[in-house]
Amino acid sequence: MLNYIWGGMILLAIIVAAFTGNIPALTSAAIESAREAVMLCITILGVLSMWTGLLTVADKAGLVQSLSRKSKPILRYLFPDLGQDHPAHEPIATNFIANILGLGWAATPSGLQAMKVMQKYNREKDTASRSMRMFMVINMSSLQLVTISVVAYRAQYGSVNPSEIIGPGLLITIATTIVAVVFCKILERFNM
Repeated sequence: MLNYIWGGMILLAIIVAAFTGNIPALTSAAIESAREAVMLCITILGVLSMWTGLLTVADKAGLVQSLSRKSKPILRYLFPDLGQDHPAHEPIATNFIANILGLGWAATPSGLQAMKVMQKYNREKDTASRSMRMFMVINMSSLQLVTISVVAYRAQYGSVNPSEIIGPGLLITIATTIVAVVFCKILERFNM
C-alpha cells in the first residue's frame, strides 16, 4: 500500500513540475535530497555503531545480566504472569536497556526474542498474553534516556546544541511510559 502512495506522490510531483515548467528544479531537488539522505545515513550509521558496540561490550561484561537481575522486581510487577525466573526476563531487560539508551535498532532482536519466548509459554497461541500486550505497550511508549536518533539528526543538520533535546525527550518518554503502564494495569483490573 505504501508503495502505491509513494509512487503516486512521485508521479504527481513529476506531472505538476512538467505543467508548471519546474522539471529542472525537481531534478535538482531530487539529486540534493539523495545526497542529503546518504550523508544522514552515514551519520546515523556512525552513531548506531558506537552505541551498539557499547551495548555489546556491556553485555559481554555482564552488565546486561546484572541489570536484568536487579530489574526483576520491576519485571515481576509489569509481567505478573511470568514466573520468578522466566526465560523471557533477560531478553525483556535487554530490550528495555537498549530502548532506554535510544537504540531502537539494537532493541529489536531482543524484543523479538522476548516475544518468541513469551509465545512459547502462551496457553492461547492465537491471542497475545497479558505480558505480551504489556511488553508491546511499553515498547510503543519508548522510554529513552538518550534520544540518539534525534541527536544525530540535529547534529547532521547543523544544530548548535544537538543534545539539548535529551531533557525534554526524557520527560516526555517517562510520561508516555507511565501513562501506558497505568492504562494497561487498569485494563487488566477489568479483565479487558
